Amino acid sequence: MSTIAFIGLGNMGSNMCANLANAGHRVNAFDLNPQSVADAVAAGAQAAVDIAKCVAGAEFVITMLPAGKHVHSVYFDTDGVLANADSTALLIDCSTIAVDEARSAAEQAKAQGFRTLDAPVSGGVAAAKAGTLTFMVGGDETDFSRANPVLSDMGQNIFHAGPSGNGQAAKTANNMLLGISMIATSEAFNLAAKLGLDAETFFNISSKASGQCWSMTSYCPAPGPVPTSPANNHYEPGFAVAMMLKDLRLAQDAAASASAAIPFGEQAERTYALLDEQGLNGKDFSVVMRHIENQ
Repeated sequence: MSTIAFIGLGNMGSNMCANLANAGHRVNAFDLNPQSVADAVAAGAQAAVDIAKCVAGAEFVITMLPAGKHVHSVYFDTDGVLANADSTALLIDCSTIAVDEARSAAEQAKAQGFRTLDAPVSGGVAAAKAGTLTFMVGGDETDFSRANPVLSDMGQNIFHAGPSGNGQAAKTANNMLLGISMIATSEAFNLAAKLGLDAETFFNISSKASGQCWSMTSYCPAPGPVPTSPANNHYEPGFAVAMMLKDLRLAQDAAASASAAIPFGEQAERTYALLDEQGLNGKDFSVVMRHIENQ
């Protein structure tokens, strides 16, 4: 078992941290929210009062933070990870940030003698809790192999996507596709209802036909067909509108830098921006179903 520093104990990070502790690792947990640290301790981790204490003796430093600016601050500030961790520690950032931010962080860390992986996740809070996340990992093959046993204690599907930044590239493209497909799935259920077909019947047909997709079969935006979907819990997240909007904007930035056309991605961003403006940013992103029904 390993000594692991875990920084960032939000809805995702808290569950990932708990799974590492349950797997028998010694986990030092740090977050700016004292209650989050207390919850991590209750789940089997050790409390750290600051980043320096958190990374002391750590073989792996895992971060799960809101945005790229937070990752760079936690890594490179004078009281941050690189100023206090042993250079033999492998830094694994599971945050969802811009591809360029991930590559910049890797380059700066490498210049100071550290090894890094960008390892964003897919699956949401339910998969984080169950330990069935999908990891998309960018970085050196040797570092990926070293990290794989630790990532496997938090996830079910671990993919090496290529060099630094490619994990974020995979996550950005994947979540853009998810945002688009959720809107399309909602439109399909709404059309079926307007034509006199109830949600359960349409689900039973389309989930076995060419229109089936994850947004339908695992996370159906129409109440009824998938009991565990947020649609059956007043659209409580799950994966919030605010997070989807963030990811769609990352996709737009990435597309601009790569001169890639994403017309449906742009339309999805506009749709989720409208939901955000309507005060639905804290609801699950599948609440777009209600927006489409009300048009």
